[in-house]
Amino acid sequence: MGTVELIKGLNISGFEGLDNFHWNWGPERLYENAITSGEGKIAKGGPLVVNTGKHTGRSANDKFVVRDAETENTVWWKDNASMTPAQFAVLRADFAAHMAGKQLFAQETFGGADLDHRLSVQIVTEFAWHSLFVRHLLRMPTTDELKNFAAEFTIINLPSFQADPARHGTNSETVIAVNMSERLVLIGGTSYAGETKKSVFSILNYLLPAKRVMPMHCSVNVDDNDNAAVFFGLSGTGKTTLSANPERTLIGDDEHGWSENGLFNFEGGCYAKMIKLSEEAEPEIFATTKMWGTVLENVVMDEQTRELDFNDGSLAENSRGAYPLSAIPNARLDSRCGQPNNIIMLTADAFGVLPPIARLTPAQAMYHFLSGYTAKVAGTEKGVTEPTATFSACFGAPFMPRHPAVYGELLRDLIAEHKVGCWLVNTGWTAGPYGTGYRMPIKATRTMLNAALDGSLNKGQFRVDENFGFEVPVSVAGIDDALFQPRSTWADGAAYDAQAQKLVGMFIDNFAKFENRVGAEIKAAAPILAA
Repeated sequence: MGTVELIKGLNISGFEGLDNFHWNWGPERLYENAITSGEGKIAKGGPLVVNTGKHTGRSANDKFVVRDAETENTVWWKDNASMTPAQFAVLRADFAAHMAGKQLFAQETFGGADLDHRLSVQIVTEFAWHSLFVRHLLRMPTTDELKNFAAEFTIINLPSFQADPARHGTNSETVIAVNMSERLVLIGGTSYAGETKKSVFSILNYLLPAKRVMPMHCSVNVDDNDNAAVFFGLSGTGKTTLSANPERTLIGDDEHGWSENGLFNFEGGCYAKMIKLSEEAEPEIFATTKMWGTVLENVVMDEQTRELDFNDGSLAENSRGAYPLSAIPNARLDSRCGQPNNIIMLTADAFGVLPPIARLTPAQAMYHFLSGYTAKVAGTEKGVTEPTATFSACFGAPFMPRHPAVYGELLRDLIAEHKVGCWLVNTGWTAGPYGTGYRMPIKATRTMLNAALDGSLNKGQFRVDENFGFEVPVSVAGIDDALFQPRSTWADGAAYDAQAQKLVGMFIDNFAKFENRVGAEIKAAAPILAA
């Protein structure tokens, strides 16, 4: 594009005549604009520090999908709020009016590293730092690709836009409205940059299953022999920690696809939590907080020294850092690898029931994938006085527009087709529930994982778990055999039995909503409720 800035408008209906965009500005210009316009400040070492205001995380109750002929029978409306086409039309017109005369930044990007299945997206932002965030978190076209770039979707993010519930059908002044038919997403009333990248994920999660490509909320790593592993897990289960293995190369830590070509990252960067970040525990991530170009959201900074305080959560417990994959030494920049050899489903069982690792059949893998179980511990939320079960279908229900069974069936088929080993790993408690027992030793978990990933665990002896029906190793070298018999670690075996049946009942109750969408084989993979 040379030194002359390209002047053009958006290629979607309703925004004709708008040409006040800075197209594809690079990091240097965006950085400069963010500073001169007062959007952020520079911390020691060069990162850009910004404050997102009252929105420091996703606004889950403010996301809507337009319900029309395209989505009526494809979106799972139980977990997705709807907006009418008429309401969206008013919102679109109001967005266009709000954009007139504003300085706006536009990036042409790709979501997905698989060249056969990536999504071309043009993203318009009101803030320069949001545009820099987009360049970090998505995948940027080459100079040649930009010459013929044609966007399949458009995302417009205007934090200063205030939605009107009476006029737009929203719940508040904040809105994330997804129109699959018009290939348009409108985001307003929130400065949290994560809404933009999650919108790209939601689009891919909707489109890819129709192409027999599996979208996944997961981490992926690979060894030198291209033996890849997928790590599913909700927050607090150790997904990021366990997938960050110095002996394996990181493909990505958040969203991936599984196609006929293998595994691929959706992103081009990382969006890591900063709260209580430790240089000793996470040196690679910590190093990015001293780099020019990194965007730090809601991290407390000393105005005089420009030093960062990662232990101060006064602005947000969900403080974040955005940086490109190139900032991580052990990351594969093409963000692709071959077919997976193993799938790891992580759970932090605070009830102290589940074994530290279990081998799953494809049917059991689908059952636990649809369940998406972990547990909150006492004291994490007001009023929580004992462990609380959390079930999130597909280990990421908020980002999966279709019925969970669609993803579950596709996962089951791909597991069978590629003969993938499946494991359920409990990073939670044993010898009793949280408060009585103790957390699974991370060293033991890593030892078991390494044995599963290198194939040696499959050669050992297994027993069938009496509550969940999956296979549990009898022993693993270097680990106390008692860990593989959770009941034996409890002081009171009867108390364990009662706790186990309580958890079994929770699984069965949660799975009831899927009963009419799964076959007999999946139903038979359910845990066993005693007569």
